[in-house]
Amino acid sequence: MMARRLAASALLVLLLAGAGVAVWRSAAPQPESARTIAAQLLCPACQGESVAQSQSPMAAAMRDTIAQQLAAGRSPRQVRQYFVDRYGPSILSDPPHGGLGVVLWIVPIVIVVLAVVLAWRVRRRGARAPETARGPSRLSPQLWDALAAAVVVLVAVVAVASPHQHAGTAAAASPQPSTDLVALGRSLESQGRYAEAAAVYQDAVTQDPDDAVRLRLAFALLRSDQAAQAVSVAGPVVDRHPDDAQALLLLGLAQRAQGSTEAAATLHRFLKAAPNDPAAGEVRRLLGTR
Repeated sequence: MMARRLAASALLVLLLAGAGVAVWRSAAPQPESARTIAAQLLCPACQGESVAQSQSPMAAAMRDTIAQQLAAGRSPRQVRQYFVDRYGPSILSDPPHGGLGVVLWIVPIVIVVLAVVLAWRVRRRGARAPETARGPSRLSPQLWDALAAAVVVLVAVVAVASPHQHAGTAAAASPQPSTDLVALGRSLESQGRYAEAAAVYQDAVTQDPDDAVRLRLAFALLRSDQAAQAVSVAGPVVDRHPDDAQALLLLGLAQRAQGSTEAAATLHRFLKAAPNDPAAGEVRRLLGTR
């Protein structure tokens, strides 16, 4: 009986220590490096992955943005706020203050209090009862078993709760992933990072094959000196919408950059479809028709 009590006590100590370490590590402050910030953000294009974990083009672009903003002197809090302003608070992977996060702190306290109360009751009964009494000897193992089971449940909650919570938050962070991708692509364009914008737009087209997004992709490809790919993207859009001025302009410019003999005809179609477009003057200059 004594050996069983010692074994149960050792198990409880180990489990409580493990649970305490897990909770402490989840709450301990981390160095505010670019990777730490990336780990605190959920990738809008992924399910349950942080920006630090994801291999998607969008996550790569977000990591670059974090590094650039830190290099520009912005604080980690300002960098996080930059993404919150664009995607909402659900972009953050930190557990909210409440709900399951509170449980992770309350349950260890309750378990410790329960352990103290049960130990005190067992000790008190043992002191009052005769040595030959069967009551405490039968009750004590049951109490220790119940306490051990409770601590096992605690460890399971600590180990499993956070990943599940983050996965749920990730789903809430991206109700319209293609919209988020387009927004990020435009942001990258404004920074002159067209190759990265093209990769992000490609992901957006995969999720939502919209011709407007395809034209954004064609533009980014053209600006990143990938004329052949821009032609392959803009061409089918022109086939579906023969009078779409922007599609004709992008296709014509991509064909011209590629050295195609079809470029002039496509640009003439653009001028016919939109003679007063702001780009019409430059197109006329390129064609020598001014």
